[in-house]
Amino acid sequence: MPKSTESLCPECGKVIPATIREKGGKAVMEKSCAQHGHFEDTIWSDARMYLSVERYAVDGIGIDNPYVTKEAPVCPADCGLCRIHLTHTVLANLDLTNRCNLTCPVCFANANASGYVFEPTFDEVHRMMAVLRAERPVPCSAIQFAGGEPTIHPDFLKIVADARALGFSQIQVATNGIKLADSLEFTQGMRDAGVHTVYLQFDGMGDDIYRKTRGYDMVDMKLRAVQNIQATRGRRMTVCLVPTVVNGVNDHDLGNIVRYAVDNIDVVHAVNFQPVAFSGRISKRELARQRFTLTDLVDRLHDQLGYLSAEDFYTVPAMSFLSELISIIKGKPRITFSTHPHCGIGTFVFVDDKKNVIPITRFVRVNELLQDARDTADRIQKSKIKGLAKSRAVLRFMRFEKHYVMKDRMPPGMKLDDIIRPLFAKGDKKALSKFTWNALMIGGMHFQDGYNYDIERVRRCCIHYVVPDGRIIPFCAYNSGPTYRTEIEARFSVPVKEWLERNPGRSVVEPSGLARRGSS
Repeated sequence: MPKSTESLCPECGKVIPATIREKGGKAVMEKSCAQHGHFEDTIWSDARMYLSVERYAVDGIGIDNPYVTKEAPVCPADCGLCRIHLTHTVLANLDLTNRCNLTCPVCFANANASGYVFEPTFDEVHRMMAVLRAERPVPCSAIQFAGGEPTIHPDFLKIVADARALGFSQIQVATNGIKLADSLEFTQGMRDAGVHTVYLQFDGMGDDIYRKTRGYDMVDMKLRAVQNIQATRGRRMTVCLVPTVVNGVNDHDLGNIVRYAVDNIDVVHAVNFQPVAFSGRISKRELARQRFTLTDLVDRLHDQLGYLSAEDFYTVPAMSFLSELISIIKGKPRITFSTHPHCGIGTFVFVDDKKNVIPITRFVRVNELLQDARDTADRIQKSKIKGLAKSRAVLRFMRFEKHYVMKDRMPPGMKLDDIIRPLFAKGDKKALSKFTWNALMIGGMHFQDGYNYDIERVRRCCIHYVVPDGRIIPFCAYNSGPTYRTEIEARFSVPVKEWLERNPGRSVVEPSGLARRGSS
């Protein structure tokens, strides 16, 4: 640092130059708009960690069949995707509705506030999913239904079943959990239709937090939702807890959220913290007071849990070193986590029968593993006898425990060879599911707003929205910046009054059974 990039003016949305520099030990973005003046925001609270993750930056394979075909597309004005986008769709978001059964102050989408209802039909949703499956060279295999509240869409379960029929191997639902808490039958129906993961809003363990973030007392409801998921028959859905983190509101409770996940490791397999992204205008003072970064997350988890530190966390594209090697060995493109290194971080911890927690970095030489994967991929690419080089790589990684595991520190009864061997020998997806079954993923994904917007992050985004006209749009372009969400929803929506006339007896805000509470 310093380094140059492009950002947006948070007032007018114009593309403007930005500089990221170290300031007081933090990584800070500075930018100026000729019309609206100077802006400054903390990107990561620890400049050292900000720089350390950059060694994992990689360019992805992009897509072969972009929607936008112009020769010189401009980011983020020409999203669709386009030929300069560097990462294929790893996870697709599909908004089923902007209606909800809550009116939360931190939500991206709210039909009441917008004045119109966005709710694509079953056929429209099917066409959008078909677009994702047609993406090349890597068809999208993971989809998350979102909203609004997706579970209130009249064809919700039918849509989930259709996603399974189309070949999606990971089907997620981002939900507040109300319908799951209210009905075991509905929860079982989700499981039977094909849902794999419930992406559950989960801001804390105290109702005082929910009154501030959502406006309701919600702890009991959240716990009932998880209990109903635990009670389903057959292959159990897993839960990812998703706390929206606001500095000074719930950052004191992050350790308790992880403890709850550990206590329910039979069903909760991940906690994905999401530092709040600000929409609209906010004063400089409030921005500085409420801003919460990924390195703040690491600090809070260290202070509140004791067993996690910065060295345990890896940026998301670190996984691309392994996926690239597997792709080369198998001879076909595979999912590549080539997102920007500053978008998200994560780690795995293992939980034994007594609820003892052991981070993977305590018994696996992760740095050595990742570097070997990268070096091995390079050697295979350069080798004149690629078949021999691939065979040697497979043999090395099939002996995973010998090369990368400190056996004296492993959790009792664990055999990582049983997980890694199928991954390299057969490409068996069950290997990874077995791995996560014994582990809890703890991570954070910091989505952007107008104040910390970095266009380089948008170009490398791997989480995309698919929309009714066939476009695929990066998450941070859709929800901030040019505000594609506003454009798309207005174009494919009907005014609230008209929607109510077409749907007698239905409501824009579905009944939740929760009493509205003031913040305290």
